[in-house]
Amino acid sequence: MRIPGPAGFSSTRFPSTPGRACRALLLALLVLAPGHAVADEVKVWAAGAYSFSDELGGFHITGASGTGTKDDPLVITEELNSSTPVTLTIRTTKPIQAFGAAGEFANGIMYMRIDVLNNSGQSWIEFQFELQEILNQPSVFGDGLSFDQRNKTPDYILSSNFADFDRDFEPYDRLLFRNGKVDPMKTARFEFLMTDYTPRWTFYLVQDPRIPTG
Repeated sequence: MRIPGPAGFSSTRFPSTPGRACRALLLALLVLAPGHAVADEVKVWAAGAYSFSDELGGFHITGASGTGTKDDPLVITEELNSSTPVTLTIRTTKPIQAFGAAGEFANGIMYMRIDVLNNSGQSWIEFQFELQEILNQPSVFGDGLSFDQRNKTPDYILSSNFADFDRDFEPYDRLLFRNGKVDPMKTARFEFLMTDYTPRWTFYLVQDPRIPTG
């Protein structure tokens, strides 16, 4: 994956007007759609310069907060009802500005904490995250989106339930937590940094709990 320096951080792909249009369209859909279909099945949570949605199904977001800095990460709380992969939809809601104030601008630096309740009825022995700029397509070399690829020795990738992690960057952007377990009705915490140096309005975080195969 290409990781350009700050000088290559483009703001031309991210004008402010589409953000307002996107939010207006979302509000229109919420108004026009049947109340129970939207209110009960899809929730959009805003935090920092982003919104987070469980619209693709299989899990529920129960909260979102933070601005995305190391001291105030974006905290997403979720409940997974199965042991199959689910996809978190992330949208930008504010203009981009390289090194701008977190929360006021989408600056491409997103410290994350995800708290996941295991309501699947099965124990998880690994948990994998995958970034996608285009839904169901691997993150490619030139999209600028990664789990902070340029840092070879990160000290901020942590989990409450897993002792180790592996990162893969080509042809996928994946972060695998391993050597641990999450029992049913227990919550696991995951902390990591996502960087996006050529931002898009929408991108995706696939979450894949793993169960024993034997």
